[in-house]
Amino acid sequence: MLVTVIGTGHIGVTHAVCMAELGHDVLAMDVDEAMIAKVARGEVPFFEPGLEPILRKNLRDGRIRFTTSYREAADFGNVHFLCVGTPQTVGGAADLSYICAALRGLAAHLKSRCLIVGRSTVPVGTARMLLARARDLAPAGERVDLAWNPEFLREGFAVHDSLQPDRLVFGVTCDSATRTLEQVYAKLLQRDVPGLFIDLETAELIKMSANAFLATRISFINAMAEVCDAVGADVTQLVRALSHDERIGGRYLSPGLGFGGSCLPKDIRAFQAKATSLGLGSVVDLLRSVDAINMARRATVMDLATRALGGSLAGQRVAVLGVAFKPDSDDVRDSPALDICGRLELAGATVSVHDPAAMPNAAQVHPHLRYAQSVSEAAEGAHLVMHLTEWPDYQAIDPVALGKVVASRVLIDARCALDMPVWQAASWTVHVLGRQRAARTALGRQLADPA
Repeated sequence: MLVTVIGTGHIGVTHAVCMAELGHDVLAMDVDEAMIAKVARGEVPFFEPGLEPILRKNLRDGRIRFTTSYREAADFGNVHFLCVGTPQTVGGAADLSYICAALRGLAAHLKSRCLIVGRSTVPVGTARMLLARARDLAPAGERVDLAWNPEFLREGFAVHDSLQPDRLVFGVTCDSATRTLEQVYAKLLQRDVPGLFIDLETAELIKMSANAFLATRISFINAMAEVCDAVGADVTQLVRALSHDERIGGRYLSPGLGFGGSCLPKDIRAFQAKATSLGLGSVVDLLRSVDAINMARRATVMDLATRALGGSLAGQRVAVLGVAFKPDSDDVRDSPALDICGRLELAGATVSVHDPAAMPNAAQVHPHLRYAQSVSEAAEGAHLVMHLTEWPDYQAIDPVALGKVVASRVLIDARCALDMPVWQAASWTVHVLGRQRAARTALGRQLADPA
């Protein structure tokens, strides 16, 4: 099929490339000329494992190309995917200005029957509003249909999630839209990927509710980590026990610094704003609590760092391992780790940062931090090492070797991801959120029996 993708951000480029990989002829469009020139050369403008080789392959095969023209996009395709951002406004609601602008630019040139398919995360009611606008603006009028196909891509796994999704959700208003989407996703549906054809409102709500539920799980286990520290329990053992309960499972029960990125924080706030407008006070209270628990983790980590360094961060050298909001990503939007770096600097610490992928983006936000090309360079002379993003690289660190370059062997593992006994055996004082008693007990055993 002839498919256009409007928007070449993380979601748009990934979707366009994977549509081409599924055999469609794809034209991706964006008003950002520099972005279009870059992807047209086969360069992915963000870190996403496995995406660039597929982009270059499909460029060579002629299945994907790029443009800055809405007219060219409208003339090319009979299915048009909207993949533009819906960032957070000052008040917390979703900013729909970009998706409305994209719809206006495209609809003005739609002269024949076609299907517009939204992929962006939007509040309930947005799709029907856009459908009405599209039909008002398009020369094709009522021959323009609109469907909603929310994306569930995880940064770092976006190619896998596009080509091997666990479900496909389609909000539709007519049988022709259903048939068109069945053609677009035929290869995936033939592999028995569940395809859910539902109404527009439910499709919009599925993405919002999925992100709210994931955020709630993370905030719940972080609240339990606070309880563990208060009563002397071990949150990792708590998680292990909960994970064996088939009603609960272990996914997204990772205690630590909390969630960030471009999706979960803004989506729960947009959901909260929508619930407020609907007068759903109990939903607002739930989402507000989830957000508050998550944001409080940053203050908890700063408190822990201050105590670990004797009550003051002023003049201390701190090495930070990881500033991306999650591993396998270069995204620092609403990154808890990068926020901690800014707080450390404001408290008077000298901060040296290492991250396998995110340092260029971090430097645009905090240019005055020190950025090191290796873990040992970041840790040289440090009074405190803080593990803030759980990259697999950091689990392979030799604590004995690292201990030779620091000024003090003090570690905060804010992601509960490092092997605490191994670090303690190398004479490190280790602080782990939700495991403070376990850390003190292990340290006591080590002091009693240094061998």
